[in-house]
Amino acid sequence: YSRWDVLRAACLNPVQHYQLQVGLLRAGDPADFIVVNNLTDFTVLQTVIDGQVVAQNGQSHLPDLRSEWVNQWGCGPKRADEFSIPYPPTGATELRVIEALDGQLISNELHVYPTLANGQLVADTALDILKIAVVNRYADVPPAIGFIKNFGLKHGAIASSVGHDSHNITAVGCDDESLCQAVNIVIAAKGGLSAVGPQHTHLLPLPVAGLMTDTDGYAVAKQYADLDQFVKKDLGSTLSAPFMTLSFMALLVIPKLKLSDKGLFDGEQFRFVPLSI
Repeated sequence: YSRWDVLRAACLNPVQHYQLQVGLLRAGDPADFIVVNNLTDFTVLQTVIDGQVVAQNGQSHLPDLRSEWVNQWGCGPKRADEFSIPYPPTGATELRVIEALDGQLISNELHVYPTLANGQLVADTALDILKIAVVNRYADVPPAIGFIKNFGLKHGAIASSVGHDSHNITAVGCDDESLCQAVNIVIAAKGGLSAVGPQHTHLLPLPVAGLMTDTDGYAVAKQYADLDQFVKKDLGSTLSAPFMTLSFMALLVIPKLKLSDKGLFDGEQFRFVPLSI
């Protein structure tokens, strides 16, 4: 395909197909267009909407329309012992483990022999079996805890209040202390993405409903990029988008195995299932 085919598919076809009220550089149309440096690099120099220059050389000229934040939180900080799991009852020899799939919303269910320490079920970084927790953000109730594979963390934990569909706090970590710390950073901020390492912690605040921010988009993009690199380089995640994957691990309607604030859920049988088998 030529670059003109690509431009037509991106700019002209959607406007015509969906009958969008967008100018197409025709007589009588509103002046809606962008100016680029060339058709190879495609660096946007200027953006015009309805004849008004709304952005130029990377700077927005749109008015600041920020309003009061809408946000709902009903949970306080957690303790590390709330993320511990006693060894299952006699007779249970394996655990259900969520297998996250890179770039996928679906997950698998694995059956794994547990790793124990001091009578507690613990993460095993050598096998890449980590703890996953979902903390109800709307009520002060105990976290739901499970295990997950393929996040690849070697240290620390990550947490996020972007957790479809209820947007509770979802966290994955290597130990209870890091898991608790990552969750509490999000709780203290009343929403955001956090990462905890042996020496550093990071937070991208999301004060609007725990899902969005009203700060500069370029600054937020850099914060997210830095956070993503920290999770991959310093904590060891092997996922291409660890926070994106994390946000779907509590979405119960997508098979196979997910975790909500009420426990593990089998999306194929459409019922809650116990951790131990």
